[in-house]
Amino acid sequence: MEVAGYRFKRSDLRIGDRQPGISAFMRIRNGEDFLELTIRSHIEYFDEIVAVYNQCTDSTAEILMRLQAEFGPEKLRIFHYVDRVFPPGSDDHSRTPADSPSSLVNYYNFSLAATRFTHATKLDDDHLAIPDLLQRVTDQLRDQSTRRQNMLCFSGLNLFPTPNEISLCRRDPISGGGDIGFFRVTDETYFTRDRRFEKFHRGGIPRRFAGYLYWHLKYLKPEMGFANYELQNYQSSRYAQRKYRLLADEYPTIQLRELAQKKGRQTLSGLKSLFSEKQSLLCKRDQAISEAFPYDTCDDALRNTVSPQMLNLFYETLRSHSQRG
Repeated sequence: MEVAGYRFKRSDLRIGDRQPGISAFMRIRNGEDFLELTIRSHIEYFDEIVAVYNQCTDSTAEILMRLQAEFGPEKLRIFHYVDRVFPPGSDDHSRTPADSPSSLVNYYNFSLAATRFTHATKLDDDHLAIPDLLQRVTDQLRDQSTRRQNMLCFSGLNLFPTPNEISLCRRDPISGGGDIGFFRVTDETYFTRDRRFEKFHRGGIPRRFAGYLYWHLKYLKPEMGFANYELQNYQSSRYAQRKYRLLADEYPTIQLRELAQKKGRQTLSGLKSLFSEKQSLLCKRDQAISEAFPYDTCDDALRNTVSPQMLNLFYETLRSHSQRG
C-alpha cells in the first residue's frame, strides 16, 4: 500500500479500535542487509509486524513481499511511505515541521498509527532477536495486557567487525537507553520533534528496564550503518562526527567479558540513579550485562543466545557482505 501526503493526527491512533496484543513497527530505508534476519527472528513473538519503507534503492521491497507471501498479509503488513523524508541530524530535519510529510517525526507517527494492537514497540531492520528473553518479556506483557503499566525498555549490544572475530563497539557498546521499549498505545504516546532527531513522547508512563532482547547489527552493515544519514550532503551532522570518531579510533573494539567488568566497576552511575529515573534505568541496564551474557566473547554469547537457524542465517549474511566487498 502506498502512502503519500500523510499528516499525523493523534486521533489516527484509534485507541478505541485496538485489539489486545502486541505490534512491532519498522521504518526501513535500504535495509536489505539484515531485514530478513530481523523479521524471521522476531515475527513469532508479535501479533503483527508493520513494515514501512521509504526511499529504498535496494531489494528491501522485494524481501518484504517475499516474506509477506510466506507469513501472510495480516502478520506482516507492508506500507510504502512515498514522500522524501529528511534524515536525522540534518539541517533539513531541524527546520521541517513535525507534521510535514517530509518529517522523520511524521514518518514515525504514521508507522505507529498503522499498528492495530493495544501494545507496540519500535523494531529496527538490524536487530537479531534473543528469543528466550524476548519470549519472557512478551509473555509477561500479555499477562498484564489489560492494565496500564510501565514502558518495558530493552537494550541490545552493538556488534562490531574485526578481521578474525566479532566484538563490540568500544565507543558505543550498548544500544537502547530508555528510548525503545514496549508500551501501551494511548492518545499520549507518539513522536515529537527534536532538532536532532525524533523523540518518543510516552505520556508520563514510568520506564522499567526489561533486559537485553537483541543483538544490534548496525556496525556490521556496509559503511557501518551510516549510509542513510546522507552525510555527503550534511557534513555538519552529529552522525558525521560520530562516524569520524569511529574510523579514527585506534582500538575500536571491546570484548564481552571486558565490557561486563568495566560496567560492573562503575559506581558513580549507581549514585546518580538515586536522583534520576533515567540514570536508574541505565544503571540497571549496565549491571545486567554480566548476568545476561556470562560469556567471554561475542561468538560464545551468540551461540548460546540465538537459535541455530537464525545463527546460520546471520553468518551466511556476513559472508555475503564479505564477498560483495
